[in-house]
Amino acid sequence: MKTQIIKKTILLSVVWLICLLGFAPKAEARDVTSFNDGWEFKKGPFAADAMQVAAKWNADWEKVTVPHTWNADDMQKKTNSFYAGVAYYRKQHVFPKSLEGKRIFLRFEGVGSCAEVYVNGYLVGTHKGAYSAFVCEIGSQVKYGEENEIVVKADNTARPDVIPVNHGLFGVYGGIYRPVWLVVTEPCNIVVNDCASPGVYITQKNVSKKSAEVSVKVKLDNATLAPVPLELENAIYTREGKLVKTHRQSFDLTPQGVQSYVSHFKISNPHLWQGREDPYLYKVVSRLKQDGQVIDEVVQPLGLRKYEAIAGKGFFLNGKKYPMYGVTRHQDWWGLGSALTNKEHDFDLAQIMEVGATTVRFAHYQQSDYIYSRCDTLGLVIWAEIPFVNRVTGQEWDNVHQQMRELIRQSFNHPSIYVWGIHNEVYHPHGYTAALTQSVHDLCKLEDPDRYTVAVNGYGHVEHPVNENTDIQGMNRYFGWYEKKIQDIKPWVEKMEKEYPWQRLMLTEYGADANIEHQTEILGDALNWGSDFYPETFQTKTHEYQWSIIARHPYILASYLWNMFDFAVPLWKRGGVDARNMKGLITFDRKTRKDSFYWYKANWSKEPVLYLTQRRNTERERKETSVTVYSNLGTPRVYLNGQELEGIRKGYTDVHYVFDKVTLAEGRNVLKAIITFDGKEYTDEIVWNYNGDRVRQADSYEHKKEHAGW
Repeated sequence: MKTQIIKKTILLSVVWLICLLGFAPKAEARDVTSFNDGWEFKKGPFAADAMQVAAKWNADWEKVTVPHTWNADDMQKKTNSFYAGVAYYRKQHVFPKSLEGKRIFLRFEGVGSCAEVYVNGYLVGTHKGAYSAFVCEIGSQVKYGEENEIVVKADNTARPDVIPVNHGLFGVYGGIYRPVWLVVTEPCNIVVNDCASPGVYITQKNVSKKSAEVSVKVKLDNATLAPVPLELENAIYTREGKLVKTHRQSFDLTPQGVQSYVSHFKISNPHLWQGREDPYLYKVVSRLKQDGQVIDEVVQPLGLRKYEAIAGKGFFLNGKKYPMYGVTRHQDWWGLGSALTNKEHDFDLAQIMEVGATTVRFAHYQQSDYIYSRCDTLGLVIWAEIPFVNRVTGQEWDNVHQQMRELIRQSFNHPSIYVWGIHNEVYHPHGYTAALTQSVHDLCKLEDPDRYTVAVNGYGHVEHPVNENTDIQGMNRYFGWYEKKIQDIKPWVEKMEKEYPWQRLMLTEYGADANIEHQTEILGDALNWGSDFYPETFQTKTHEYQWSIIARHPYILASYLWNMFDFAVPLWKRGGVDARNMKGLITFDRKTRKDSFYWYKANWSKEPVLYLTQRRNTERERKETSVTVYSNLGTPRVYLNGQELEGIRKGYTDVHYVFDKVTLAEGRNVLKAIITFDGKEYTDEIVWNYNGDRVRQADSYEHKKEHAGW
């Protein structure tokens, strides 16, 4: 049954992706085809006249398939040893003569990070920003019936006028690392190049179980030299394909720029989009007709929902309190970098769903539209943001606005998105950063007045000058890791509740690094992140305590642990590993789930969990130790070498069970947990080794303490 559900979900996601890209049931409406094969690649740079020097230009090209990045290896393996600069892609393509008179576009989903696009030597478009899509109209430069050369110059050099302005918190992978699409339309179309948006904008008002008001704005473009009589039809369908309502309007579309037409609907007794519980999607089909024939068509999702973030009370979806169990996600994979296919996106989302998350912060940049579409169908409530992070130069003002406008227009119709993220940990200079944040907040409200905005301050002080410029205040706090002790999260939250009761507050990052090769029983309440020793057991301890505090404080409207997966940071060397942030619940290669993964799965998920912790901490340092079990099935029985343990107690939450003062035998020790639930027996088993002579000869506690930096 579970396999069938997963297959059905993937199929629905593919269907929605096709719709979002503008495919229509009738081929004549719009033609969108993959443009990912047949590319060649070479690193630059070249001299200014390199295009004219055939010998240089034609040598040393490598055949590649898009998505592609040139940093899949070097950004991940050795600290501060990666190529950031210019590279070129080229492709030969024949556009058939049958396309003459049509409009031809190339849509790039993502190029890292600045791009120039040439067709037959002519510049047809540029773009600054690695994470948003962009469109180039190329028809006027195409030679029909002949080979055409398409060249893309990509450059991921950090620069002060393009965010992110450095590679400090994560690496900006270079390349055409997301898919490319060839879009062909008639001269009159639903606009393709409005910031690479779908050209259709769906808004909803007064959503309840009784009714919902929906407006559909469609932007149209006429590339001829005279008005054209057209009809626009907007129709809403149920998920099952039943027509709900239709609105038609006729007009003469003039050629003087993009023009907007709006249809208004009122839906009675709507089927609401209720997150993971019931992610029901309608679809909106916008058809442009000429002489009764469909000449363009775009399909978009419609999830009818109402989000409310109420200070001090929590997050509400359609009037119901909604648990915001949050994770964050960086897009890169070990060995692939950012050049992912839908297979990798689906894998990541499957892990997020399994752990029981209800909300995702996609940090720190716009991610694949495919993954947003999947969140629509899965019911994940998501936070989308731009890469204004870490540092400010004073030169990025225009680009910050550009990338936010692109994010909003490209992602406008995803019902899963509840908030636009403006910046993360950007502080100095205070006046400039505050003014820029205010300006981008105003831009968000102009583009999309119905969603929240958020900005994040890692210092944790509401009174900081860059705060209070957005609807929601996010704060990153790493108690026990970068600051203070693990337990200091509690007085911090209580102080915030008392002094800022009106504040919409979210805990937007928390956690600790964990190198699964590093294990110890000897733990303090704080760890020096500057040391080389990052024990997994310390990460587990951090999450156990801190989630228990978060869960008891609805003042924290949503929390987002950092991070779902380990990821690359090419300028770091920490915890004994080059170029890695190891705060993930799952390792970078996606092969190992750390103990913290099962902590959250037990607390959040409805799937059965019975899990003994410290399974990698096999060489025990203490004869008398403790045993921890996570179980959301009730109280487990635990056996050590066949003898049932006694004295079980509850830990921080209802799924947390601990046995204190457990005495290990010399040599091999087998721990087995057992529980029967709904007539089915669940078991988990691990092996620990204890060697008293080895322990006595090993480092003393004080030596370990010094080594760990406690």
